[in-house]
Amino acid sequence: MMALDRRLHAYRDDLADAALQGRVSATRFTAGEPARVAVPVTGLRPKPDAASGIDTELLFGEDVIVFDRADGWAWIQAKSDGYVGYLPESTLATTTDQPTHHVIVPRTFLYPGADLRFPVSAALSMGSRIAVAGEAETRGTRYFLLADGRAVVAGHCLPLGTYATDDFVAVAARFIETPYLWGGRSGFGIDCSGLVQLALQMTGRAAPRDSDMQAAGLGAVIAREELRRGDLVFWKGHAGIMADEKTLLHANGHTMTVALEDFEAAVQRIGWLYEMPTGYRRPVA
Repeated sequence: MMALDRRLHAYRDDLADAALQGRVSATRFTAGEPARVAVPVTGLRPKPDAASGIDTELLFGEDVIVFDRADGWAWIQAKSDGYVGYLPESTLATTTDQPTHHVIVPRTFLYPGADLRFPVSAALSMGSRIAVAGEAETRGTRYFLLADGRAVVAGHCLPLGTYATDDFVAVAARFIETPYLWGGRSGFGIDCSGLVQLALQMTGRAAPRDSDMQAAGLGAVIAREELRRGDLVFWKGHAGIMADEKTLLHANGHTMTVALEDFEAAVQRIGWLYEMPTGYRRPVA
């Protein structure tokens, strides 16, 4: 039985996920209620406090289960990767419109209507999910329309379950020079394990969120001598993707960006803070 982890299991002394009944003690259990992220990006925190650092982020259109609402905060579990935490209640909506498409470019814009000359309503990250209610074309540009009339460039989206490529390294490389953000998981800012997770997700492969989770069970263990393009390298608290046998692609606090770096040089540099790599893994195709 999986050990309880507050990041993946919703339990408190006063309330817990009904699925954990018999495994944890709580005053009350609930199955929760569905909701969906209604803002471009929202931070998920370990406690209901805006001063608390974020663990991860959820993107527009992603589904959650809400276990509790109090003082402007919602205690939720993300359906995509099971992550548990608190986010502002105002970032959620209850809707019956099911997402039909996802954004496949690092960043795109939502417009108030089908015209790129309109002032932008919002910006969406790769991985955001939208419910397409219609289509329109203006001056040769095709748009998908949401139920509220807002529009996104159709060429920046694909139907859910279809992907632009099966090469997750190529997806990750599209984020080069994106700012590093602790807990980030979007085209506006991303961290090391967020880059691994989002890139894999955008090729149809599930991945856990944090680097320790990825190092413990993502793909198959390999030896350092076997490293090739697409393999993952882990340190205590850090993860990177091999762009080729000699080059590491990673979101890192050294350049504060997603960057390419000579692998051997990175091992030596990172070693000052995190010691030597703790393991190497090859994601399942």
